[in-house]
Amino acid sequence: MFGVLGMLGGGALATHAYGNSQQDVRNSAYGAVLWRNEAADTLFPATIGDEAYEAADKKIAQWNRMGISQDTSCAKGLSGNTKETAQKLGCEAVLRATYVDLTGEMVATVAIIVLPKGGTGAEEMGEYLSDQESEVVPDGAVVPYAVPGTLAAKWQENRRNGMGGARSMGGATFPYAVAVTTGAVDGRTSGNLPGEFGRYGGNGDDKIPWMDAAHALSQTFSNHLIHLGR
Repeated sequence: MFGVLGMLGGGALATHAYGNSQQDVRNSAYGAVLWRNEAADTLFPATIGDEAYEAADKKIAQWNRMGISQDTSCAKGLSGNTKETAQKLGCEAVLRATYVDLTGEMVATVAIIVLPKGGTGAEEMGEYLSDQESEVVPDGAVVPYAVPGTLAAKWQENRRNGMGGARSMGGATFPYAVAVTTGAVDGRTSGNLPGEFGRYGGNGDDKIPWMDAAHALSQTFSNHLIHLGR
């Protein structure tokens, strides 16, 4: 949809950092390598909902995928303190995809942060992201991935309104954290309510829907990864 299918043609993306095939392997070691073995459009379904183990079911779709980034660099996929924290924890890759909600008004970039297996990196990264959600001025976390020819064509860092994150709760053999940034398709930024609407905390309240959407989407993708690892 929205011209994204052409970007996925030829299998080039699946053979990039994500791996070159889908495998139906179900063992304790698979969780750590699923990011390489699952195809890009399996990691990032064309549509995504909010139910724990049926997130990719089109019947409960709430978001439509615009495109998947081929750049898996930790340095280019994350920003600010989030990038620094991920790199200190040994970040191996950052896989990103951009979605637009069904209203066509909200855009989000989802980042799967791949950390070393067998360690505590995913847990620490998840804790950092959770702490950021409660900050007055949270770190932007994810670098938006703009997708030419779609509703997300103008998506960029100065349009970010909210962030959220979660650790994928699959144990030490599941070394992933999920971070999300959200914004408006039309570029409206939060905290700019006019006149009396911006007084008495109104501008602070204005970012809550963006933060809530980012948090919910990070939880959805965390559950989605666990489902893939089974």
